[in-house]
This record gives sequence, C-alpha cells and structure tokens, in this order.
Amino acid sequence: MDANQRLRQTHPHAADSPVPGIVNERVLLLVFESIQWDLRVLCLVSSVNRKLRAIAKRLLWRELCAHRAPRMVAALTGGTPGGARIGGGWPAVAKLMFFCCGAEQSRNFRMGQHLPGHFASSSRFSKTSGRSFLPRRCRGDVLYMSDPCEHQMGMEGHQDDVGVYRGVFKGFSCSMTRACLIGRRAELEDRACPYCGARVWSMTTARLVPRSAARRLGSRNGRLEYFVCVNGHLHGTCWLAPLSSDEDDGCEFDDDEDDDRDKDGDQNGQDAVNGSDDRAGTDGSTSSTGEEIVGEWGPTE
Repeated sequence: MDANQRLRQTHPHAADSPVPGIVNERVLLLVFESIQWDLRVLCLVSSVNRKLRAIAKRLLWRELCAHRAPRMVAALTGGTPGGARIGGGWPAVAKLMFFCCGAEQSRNFRMGQHLPGHFASSSRFSKTSGRSFLPRRCRGDVLYMSDPCEHQMGMEGHQDDVGVYRGVFKGFSCSMTRACLIGRRAELEDRACPYCGARVWSMTTARLVPRSAARRLGSRNGRLEYFVCVNGHLHGTCWLAPLSSDEDDGCEFDDDEDDDRDKDGDQNGQDAVNGSDDRAGTDGSTSSTGEEIVGEWGPTE
C-alpha cells in the first residue's frame, strides 16, 4: 500500500481538498515520494511554519518511517501505520531511526566527557537483538534494537571505545517490561529521553539488565547502562571490549544464564498486564527481522 492509499483510508477527504499548493497533503506526499523521502527536505519543510509543521508531525514523519523501514514500522504498528498510535509520536521514532543521541555520564556509567549526538549514515535495527536486552520474563515483548554506534574516546587511559545504542518497543504501555518497572517501584530518573523528552527509567538501577545484553554489545558485563522512557524509547551506552584473537566471536548467547529472578513486587507487575490482548510478541516468533535503515540525506543514485 502506497502513501496515497494510506492517506485515502485515514483522511478520505484529503485527496479532494481545495487547499492549494504546498499545504495540500496529497501534493506533499507526491513530492516526497518523487524525491524518495529526502530527510533534509522534510526537516526544512517542517520548519517553514506551524501549518506545515503540523502536517509533518501528523503525516509526513510517519510516511518517512514507513518508506525507510517498512518491515519495522509494520511490526510496531500491527501492519496499520495509518491507524496506530505510537508513543511519543512519529517525529520521535524518525529521530530514533536516524540520529545517534551521543552519551553523557550517569551514576552507573562513568566516562569523563560528553559525546555529542550525530546523524547516523546507516543503522541496523533487529527484533532478535532486542530480545537480548530483555529479562527472561519479558521476552514476549517486542523491542527493536540498533547495533552500537562506536565512538572513540581519545582520552589517555581509555583504550576501549564507547558504544551508543538505541531502540523502540512495540506497545510499551502494555508491555511486561513496563509492568516489571512499576512492580519494582523503580523511580524515574532526573533526565529526559533524547528522542521525545519524556522521563526515563534506568534499567540498570532497576536491576533488569540481563547478561545477554553485554554479550550482544560486545561489552564486559557490568560496563553498560540503558534507559527506557515512558513512551518506550530506549537509549544506552557501554564500553566496547577490544577484540582479540583468543576470543570466540562465534559463541551463542545463552539466555538461560541471565540472573533475572523475580524480586518482591514483580508479581504486581505481572498482574498489571494480565488479560491484555495488545501486549507485544504474542506470535512467539524468534526469527531475525533485522532491517538496514540508510540515513543518507537525499535519494540514492
């Protein structure tokens, strides 16, 4: 289904709108389809005036995400991007797809300097990778995770690089991860999500980080931290262990080794989602659904 068909389903009168020129939604869709959803042009259009910014927020950012990552968006929305509500909005999802948020020091991750964010030339998001970041009892949730973006520290005494990674949950409001955080009475951190500005929980402080996360990232255990905001956006940092010839790069991840046994209050978290038909991951699929998202500014040649 192309953007015009989705527009007719969600806004049946938009195609016949008498509004002229650049603020006509059908014209905008045709223009952006012709330039393969150029990211720079969309940023410029969104900053022209409030009306275009509203159209971009409601429609264009969603279509950009669907164009650049169709399988990931279909999974996050249940196959109906036009009718699904996304926590934090589509501009936040688009930013998460194309922008590495950088890193700063936190209580569980000391690094000594601030790493600025930047646009990523390409990113690979995978649902299979996301399972490695979830405690065993939360493996039914759907989490798409990026590969870590490597940053050289350039500081004396720091041989390891810093890895910055990000991800997004499907249906976070009905997820077991959120239920576990609430069940453990985890406190919100005094920091904001770099993608939507909402408050965040530290999965490290809540003791919900499985050992498989460090193995997936190529980091030494205990040398990472990641946060999840109330809208289901994840971001984190880790020290990337240098590879050596003695390391077995082909080892499998043993999820059963994760020490994430239930603590007091976790049963309350389970009760919070019992009976919900909208919780992610009900299909039980564990096949890799990785998708490469190219962040080039313009159309490919």
